Amino acid sequence: MTTNPELILFAGTRPEAIKLAPVALAAGEFGFRARIVATGQHPDMVDQGLAPFGVVPDDRIVLSRATGTLSELFARLVPEADRVLAERRPAAVVVQGDTATSLACTLAAFWRHIPVVHVEAGLRTGDLESPFPEEANRQLVSRIAALHLAPTPAAAAALRAEGVPDEKIVVTGNTVVDAALHIAGQGLPPKNVAVAAAFAGPRPRILVTMHRRESWRSGIGEVLGAVMQIAREFPGARFLLPSHPNPKVRQIVHRILGTCNAVTVTEPLDYPDLIWALSRSSLVITDSGGIQEEAPTFGVPVLVARDTTERREAVDAGWARLVGTDFSEVVTAARAVLSGRETGPGTGNPFGSGDAAWLTMDAIRGRIADPARVLAAGPGAA
Repeated sequence: MTTNPELILFAGTRPEAIKLAPVALAAGEFGFRARIVATGQHPDMVDQGLAPFGVVPDDRIVLSRATGTLSELFARLVPEADRVLAERRPAAVVVQGDTATSLACTLAAFWRHIPVVHVEAGLRTGDLESPFPEEANRQLVSRIAALHLAPTPAAAAALRAEGVPDEKIVVTGNTVVDAALHIAGQGLPPKNVAVAAAFAGPRPRILVTMHRRESWRSGIGEVLGAVMQIAREFPGARFLLPSHPNPKVRQIVHRILGTCNAVTVTEPLDYPDLIWALSRSSLVITDSGGIQEEAPTFGVPVLVARDTTERREAVDAGWARLVGTDFSEVVTAARAVLSGRETGPGTGNPFGSGDAAWLTMDAIRGRIADPARVLAAGPGAA
């Protein structure tokens, strides 16, 4: 009896889970068994990310963490990932993006001569300090991965510039577009009643998300101050701000926006509620990478509260504008959008149209299922 080859999909964060869920759903159509392993990097968040897709982890790694440092995470995760790989002996390992999970599990697979497929490969800022440590993580994964699934032609070009051979690169689009369309297509109302109340009516709606560590010291205060100023200038506007769970971030949010009735602060949103709000927004102010990819699908302009972005395609297409965390830049850019002087470009999403998971599995099948094209680990292998 022939057994379908198994793919192990490692996920440790909610964004990883969301972006890998469409791949897991598509795997069976291409003759593979997808096995999702929750790595314990962010306990429970993987389940939260997978649940809207009707998917649950097949395995769970439980990590004992005392300090919360990256070095501790790697020291615990690498041997646990190795244990899973030794037991399962998969045809390939699939990692996504630029997390500690992606790098740690890539190393474990490489040491066992198991080919690594990198979903969302080739994103670059060229600055190892921004975003930190993600830029280093994804560059290191690219030195080891056997198959690079680039979301855009620009990401593929970045990989070629680093010496990755053409035959190991496939442009697929970003699976987060598949995920966003899948959830939006369900047409479900938000579970969080505060979300529905915040965005009731035809008035301008602004979604604000800030979570990157590099913004916590001072940048988040500048951005939130800008939100207060925008609320003064556009009294009909309403803001939705899912607050980061970090206590220091919450203190800043409460101090600056606690008395502003136009702003609704909520707990972090489930993915369906986030997509519901995003698809109804007039504008997004964010430092999130995923939202830069999702917003163009719904025709929503984005102000990127970062100095650099590895998703330049959204900026180049006119969907996004880099404003950093400067008070004046944020206010000026938001004013232009809300006053109608600037709108989105009216073009499609540069990150794809919703078929990335299909193209991902087609690429994996073409290089793993055919014995003549078995992947050799390492970007420079023939």
